[in-house]
Amino acid sequence: MNKQHLMKRRTFLKLSGLGVLTASQSLWAQASRAAQKPNILLIMTDQQFADAMSCVMGRQYIHTPNMDALAERGMRFTRAYSPNPLCMPMRASLMTGQYPHKTGIQSNSGKIDPAKHHFMGKVFKEAGYETAYFGKWHVAVNKNRKDIHGFDVTDFTAQQNPEPAADFLKTSHLRPFFAMVSFLGPHEICQWARKEAVPGGGIGDPPPLNERPPLRPNFEAPEHETDIMTHMRKSYQASRLFPVGDYTVDDWRRQIWGYYRLIERVDGLIGTVLKALDESEERDNTLVVFFSDHGDCHGAHRWNQKTVFYDESSRVPFILSWPGQIAKGTSDVLLNTGIDMMPTLCDFAGVDVPAELPGKSLKAPAMGRAPAWQRDYIVSQNHMVQCEPVDGRLLTPHGRMVRSDRYKYCVYSEGQRRESLVDMKNDPGEMKNLAQDAAHRKALEQHRQYLIDWCRQYGDEFSVPSISD
Repeated sequence: MNKQHLMKRRTFLKLSGLGVLTASQSLWAQASRAAQKPNILLIMTDQQFADAMSCVMGRQYIHTPNMDALAERGMRFTRAYSPNPLCMPMRASLMTGQYPHKTGIQSNSGKIDPAKHHFMGKVFKEAGYETAYFGKWHVAVNKNRKDIHGFDVTDFTAQQNPEPAADFLKTSHLRPFFAMVSFLGPHEICQWARKEAVPGGGIGDPPPLNERPPLRPNFEAPEHETDIMTHMRKSYQASRLFPVGDYTVDDWRRQIWGYYRLIERVDGLIGTVLKALDESEERDNTLVVFFSDHGDCHGAHRWNQKTVFYDESSRVPFILSWPGQIAKGTSDVLLNTGIDMMPTLCDFAGVDVPAELPGKSLKAPAMGRAPAWQRDYIVSQNHMVQCEPVDGRLLTPHGRMVRSDRYKYCVYSEGQRRESLVDMKNDPGEMKNLAQDAAHRKALEQHRQYLIDWCRQYGDEFSVPSISD
């Protein structure tokens, strides 16, 4: 609510006699305090790879004008990683600001102990914000427990309908708002892969083969792939959830085409929300955050869906947009969306960050400045449970990923060849595992030590191979 509007409202109250002076003063004081804090609008897609936007890929195969507009007028972070590339673990981390091993949610099941965590909605509600949540929930806490999660206005049915969020944004607000819009798309790629009916309606028939996107440039499995990843690819593809084991080249190109159409569809929903914000009184005082919970491999390394540490699965779009406040451009700061989101939003809002959160605020890099902190790496986690037995074995391995400036190191709880090391500068498609390469022994040992130090600092009991192995 801008100052001019507040003055008109105050004058109306005085002239109409609808309140005594103390009530008018109280309203003015409340609104003045609210004006000092920005509104915050979080827009989250489900299962979108970081590069799957036309502002990154170009418009030959995909067109996302609304995502592009946010990127054009804000800061796009190019190295944003999910804390765990799966729905519930990521969302639990996002809502609490804690790593998945701390929330206890490492798969799409379980409940968070509310006594042990500060929930994002409640943090901002207690700071004086009007809180609202629209769309897909999939958080490991009862969505009806507003006393725990803190979102007072909710509509969990609006997973593919932007209108409830748009109506909320068009409403006048006496307090700053903290609103989250969680869309389903492009998660419908799961049904598209199984050649089932797509939630929200069909996306049409794929064009002739020569008009479909080509195979991913990193379509094949990596050289010297860890044996657990080879096993898990077979295991997942044996499941009805991941029925791509017999896919032909035509099938994979159909898959990629469908993925881009679903991203375009959710881009249209985002456009409705942004239009409502632009038409409201609040646009100039609203920080918009666009991101996804995790990605989708859509054919990278002959893999579909998520869970794995390949960039297509674990790296996500992350854009901060606030015209006149946030710089325009890109940042290559390494970030973990689960742990860094709450400190960042608290910093922008002038809200105290809950104690013991491990994340960092991205406000400085978003405004084009160097942050006061230094980060050499980030860590992501996974637990691959959506699988079937292969060769008489049913494995559900845990994994850890260390992403530094140049390298990505992954290690798993199972297998003989447990580790991978990829030079992301020279091999961004992750096509060669260098863990057994003598020339990269020093880098391997450094990243092992990074993970050992991190596990000690944050109480993760994951077993890291020793330096002498």
